[in-house]
Amino acid sequence: MILPFSEPVIHSENNITKISGDWLASTVQSAGAAADGRLLASDEQIDWSQLGRVDSAGAFALVQALGASDLGNDVPDRLRRVLDIVAPAIQEHATKKPKKSYGFFTRLGRKVVAGLSELYGNILFLGRSEVGVGRAVINPRRLRVRALVSVMQQGSLEALPIIMTMTFFIGAVVALVGTNLLQNLGASVFTVQLVGVSVLREFGVLIPAILLAGRSTSTFAAQIGAMRMNQETDAMVVMGVDLTEALVTPRVLAMIITLPLLSVAAMIAGILGGLLVSWASLDISPVFFVERLRQTVDLQHFWLGLIKTPVMAIIIALTGCRQGMAVRGDVEVLGRNVTTAVVQALFAIILLDAAFALVFMKLDL
Repeated sequence: MILPFSEPVIHSENNITKISGDWLASTVQSAGAAADGRLLASDEQIDWSQLGRVDSAGAFALVQALGASDLGNDVPDRLRRVLDIVAPAIQEHATKKPKKSYGFFTRLGRKVVAGLSELYGNILFLGRSEVGVGRAVINPRRLRVRALVSVMQQGSLEALPIIMTMTFFIGAVVALVGTNLLQNLGASVFTVQLVGVSVLREFGVLIPAILLAGRSTSTFAAQIGAMRMNQETDAMVVMGVDLTEALVTPRVLAMIITLPLLSVAAMIAGILGGLLVSWASLDISPVFFVERLRQTVDLQHFWLGLIKTPVMAIIIALTGCRQGMAVRGDVEVLGRNVTTAVVQALFAIILLDAAFALVFMKLDL
């Protein structure tokens, strides 16, 4: 026979606190008469005569309602046995400290420590990647050719149409702006030099690198991060597979090979865009444009632009692989690391391009 539950009640009168009703997990939620956090006076007595059934949840709620962990010596044995069970939870709840609000310098220090830790991890990852790439170069049989070709196709070469389209329009815009500015000075023919130098040294390299930073970096981080989440990398380690050789080296070499090729294609597209605008607005024939470009724009500009591509390729690949390897936990961490990889790659590429420009200027190149 199941007895009906009676509502748990705390009632104080004449310096006596009466505890009545059933203090169970199913009844304490409706304990409207139990004043939570009420403090007992030092001379106040507790009447347990009307206490009904009690379980661990009810005992914990009773202690919280009375605001005291020591309920005196008159506690019924059945309640004391339950209190002994929930004593650790009561003690932990009583000693729990409120969350601290850290000051500005504390937060700044935490950010600095996190940044230094990230830098240290990046240096270690860079060292392991250099060893893996070096082994593949010295002993090509260690290289996973199928993975290399797959990354070259999916991660880089499929971006060729959009890269050529963008650099075509950028070359056209540079020629159009140069035409408007130089025509007033009677030097519109110098538009050819403007297009040639800007496309060969900067835009022909920077645009492919930026597009691959957004496309390939995010792809690498997402692919490796998903493998980390599914514990595929753990299985590879158990089987004795070197993660750097299997996942990082093919991606780094693929970017080193494809980015210079994409940059050459982008340079051709950019110059073609400038040629068409010059032909349409200045009536400069394509033959004259090409001849003028050959005479006035030295081949050195082409090599100065192309020499930047291997470094940018390494940054793009390593940033994506590093953030992918750092994935721990759920999809939220994966999404955050993919975003971080793209932002870091874009920032590093633009900073690197500026550094190359300063070095070339100092060397008078």
